Parts: sequence; C-alpha cells; structure tokens
Amino acid sequence: MENLARGKSTRRMVTLSMMAAISAVLMILDFPLPFFPPFLKLDFSELPALLTAFMFGPVSGVVVALVKNLIHLTMSQTGGVGELANFLISVALVCPAGVIYRVRKSKGGALLGMMTGTVCMTIVGLLANFYILIPFYEQMIPIQTIINMCAEIIPMVKTKWDVVLLTITPFNLFKGVLISAITFFVYKKVRGLLK
Repeated sequence: MENLARGKSTRRMVTLSMMAAISAVLMILDFPLPFFPPFLKLDFSELPALLTAFMFGPVSGVVVALVKNLIHLTMSQTGGVGELANFLISVALVCPAGVIYRVRKSKGGALLGMMTGTVCMTIVGLLANFYILIPFYEQMIPIQTIINMCAEIIPMVKTKWDVVLLTITPFNLFKGVLISAITFFVYKKVRGLLK
C-alpha cells in the first residue's frame, strides 16, 4: 500500500515538473495578433496549468503557474512585474476552474469551471494591467505612446482606462476562451496519455 502511494506521489511530481517545463516553453513562444496592439502577445502557457488543475486539483495548477513564472523570471525584461501579473492572471483562470471541476467532475463542470475562470482571469487582468503593468511601463514609455499604439487598432482608445477596457480586457477574454476551448478538447486525451 505504501509503495502504491509513493508511486502515485512520484508520478504526480514528475507530471507537475513536466507540465511546468512545457508551460515555461510556451510562455517564451508568444506572438502578436493582427487585431490587437503589438505589445499584447498570445501564448498558451496557461494550458498545461489548467490541464494540471483538472488532473490533480487547483493547487497543482497554481504550482505549475508559479514554476513557469519563476523560470521566465530568469529572462525577465520587466524586473518581475510582468511575471507577477502573469502569475495573478494564470491563478485567476486555473483556481476557479480547478475548484469547480473538482466538485463537479463532468463535461458540464469543466465548462462551468473554465467559463468562471475566464471571467475571473479577465477581471484580474483588467486590475493587474491598470494598477501594476501599465504604471510600470509608464516609467519607460509615455502613456500617450501606449494610447497611440492602441488607437491604431481601436480608434476609440483615448485614455489609460480605454487601453485597459477596450484592448487588454478583450485580449484576456479571447485568450481565456481559446485556452479553455483547447483544454476542453484535449483534456481526456492528455489525461489518458499521462496515465
């Protein structure tokens, strides 16, 4: 019995390590989208964290999000500010999704969890960008430059609040929906593969 428990614990640690490594690589492989300002880059690093939260629970998903950001911190161009914001946004997606799926282990539970997580991620992204990221970037780039970059894509952007509300919030919502959709379609396959 003890060997079985030890085997499960080892498998879990190996899976978490592997998912964190994959997540860190995916965070590096970011790219801009033509319908968003160029400083908003899409990556799929929340995907392994979300899959892990479904397999082992929300705490394991948070561990993957933490490790990926600690790895990325070694290459940071923001002095850790970007990684802090990314961690908060990742946790906002992964925790609600993992908790709800743990209570309701069904497709409906997974969908409800990911929808709730996407909404939470969008709200936390709005707050993190307005109060953490944009003030950090304002120290290096005038806010008007950031506004102008956004206004090239969305002409209605006139203020810092518009930047967050009209560009960053839709981006985070899009990212949450996309990550959730991919997770929904690959979770059973990945879970079976890892077993």
